[in-house]
Amino acid sequence: MRSVNNQTMGEAPPTETTVNNYIAGQICPPASKGYLPIINPSTSLQIGQVALSSPQDVNTAVSAAQTAFPSWSSLTVKARAAYMLKFHALVRENAQQLAQLIVLENGKNITEALADVAKGNETVEYACSLPQLMQGKIDRVSGQVTCQDRRDALGVVASIVPFNFPFMVPFWTLPIALVTGNCIVLKPSEKVPLTMYKVIELFEKAGFPKGVINMVNGTKDCVQALIDHPNVKAVTFVGSSPVAKIVSDRCHSLNKRCTALGGAKNHLIALPDCDVEGTAQDVVVSYAGCAGQRCMAASVLLIVGDKEGAVQKALLDKVIEKAASIKAGTAAGQMGPVIDSQSMTKILSYIEQSEKDGAKILLDGRVWMEEMEGNKGNFIGPTVILHSNKTDKAMCEEIFGPVLSVYNVSTWQEAIEIENSNPFGNAAAVYTSNGGHAEWFMARVRASMLGVNIGIPVPREPFSFGGLYGTRSKYGDMDITGDGAIEFFTNRIKITSKWPKPTVPEYVMGEQEGAVVMNGGTDHANFAGRISPHAATVTFALVFPDLDPTASMAFTTSIPSITEPKTTCLLSKLVKGFGLRLTEKELRAIGIWAGVRHR
Repeated sequence: MRSVNNQTMGEAPPTETTVNNYIAGQICPPASKGYLPIINPSTSLQIGQVALSSPQDVNTAVSAAQTAFPSWSSLTVKARAAYMLKFHALVRENAQQLAQLIVLENGKNITEALADVAKGNETVEYACSLPQLMQGKIDRVSGQVTCQDRRDALGVVASIVPFNFPFMVPFWTLPIALVTGNCIVLKPSEKVPLTMYKVIELFEKAGFPKGVINMVNGTKDCVQALIDHPNVKAVTFVGSSPVAKIVSDRCHSLNKRCTALGGAKNHLIALPDCDVEGTAQDVVVSYAGCAGQRCMAASVLLIVGDKEGAVQKALLDKVIEKAASIKAGTAAGQMGPVIDSQSMTKILSYIEQSEKDGAKILLDGRVWMEEMEGNKGNFIGPTVILHSNKTDKAMCEEIFGPVLSVYNVSTWQEAIEIENSNPFGNAAAVYTSNGGHAEWFMARVRASMLGVNIGIPVPREPFSFGGLYGTRSKYGDMDITGDGAIEFFTNRIKITSKWPKPTVPEYVMGEQEGAVVMNGGTDHANFAGRISPHAATVTFALVFPDLDPTASMAFTTSIPSITEPKTTCLLSKLVKGFGLRLTEKELRAIGIWAGVRHR
């Protein structure tokens, strides 16, 4: 492998690792020579530096992808999937090292980090099935006219991803974009670039051609250059809602395809018939897992019924008990830090504001800061806030941290009104032991990813991931995974064909004028101004060469449609009605020689 600043890609990162760009199969320092520090959120110590790319770097990467596109897109889907299958195996072989990088730069515990890798690799598996899933359709739509469709790659596409899932979120887009025939420029989060730097090595080992996959690092200038580049045909973005809207608006102003996923305010609704133990466990995993830094995390728990009721009190007590047992750290079962000091400050502000507004802090995660005094990491413990006002800021705004707001509601309808009045539309879940109760809520909740007794209702492949159109959770076009991604990363090309009728004897029934055509007959909607009736009065002229070549019979009748296969059968019955006794051979002769024409 190449060595950059005494660093060999693929080795365990030294004290400080330099992450450069990857363009046309080469490691490239940024044109600006500028770098940003990479910080370990568990210690707040610098562990490396990442390139600060300029529009010049972006242009070089896009040009490399554009150069690679003709040969890459000309491969069959099966051939492109073969590369991805090799990559899938390499990810499995290197899962532990990838997970360790995620722990180092993101702060997840090791179990969460391994799950991050495994979930991303599921999308790789899905992409390997695209030779079967991308098959086009073909149908004869009328007469001699056939329609078919196929999917063509867009060209160069860009993927802009966040910090919270260093492996999984980039792989919502990379595998499907590549196997559908596109070339890609990836912009990882500048906060967690180490994981994808290792991934680039695995792409090389899998044999992907130079220029098919490119990576540029940086911040706002880099993102804007990708969006504005005329040869970037589509952009995917995952991040905060304000930035998602900016990205979507900017892309659409350029008539450019874009899917931009934003934030969330996910509500969990606990009914009186819920399983208290299972619900409490699931609620805690949902809101405190990954330190609450995921768009599918629970943010609000709505407990339905009498707030002094036995079930309601037991559930809240059990949630607090389980959350309080969580320890700080990155080992299995522990909770890691939030990503940086800015996130820490934001989370603390919501807790403090809730106190000022009269809410009760039932579990205070701020005690971790006191207990871990001397540790410079961004650790804040699970927090539970009981609100008496449903309009409190913590009840309405995305916090993106391990904070659960709890609110008691009297009725199902009140729970629905609170959930559906929030401006987001990502996820929601109900806890109940009754299927009818679950169906009632699933029919009324305004979100796109719904759960029943599942607090993190992430759709698994082949189902697609994405928030609800018209909310702050989703801007732009289509979902980001599954069949939504196939649609997003391809143009559907439709082909309509018409060929002359064959003149070979096997194709035509009869030689007389207006003979019935075996492969379909008259076109009932041929767009040429001729519309044939579904019932017709016709004159039959029957000739019996096996009986007497000079003999013939003519008669008039009405049949359902002269294009139906039943016509020959009707002719046979009509002939029998005239008292003729014909052999099977003679009946076949009638079918062959009968002439049919409109009066």
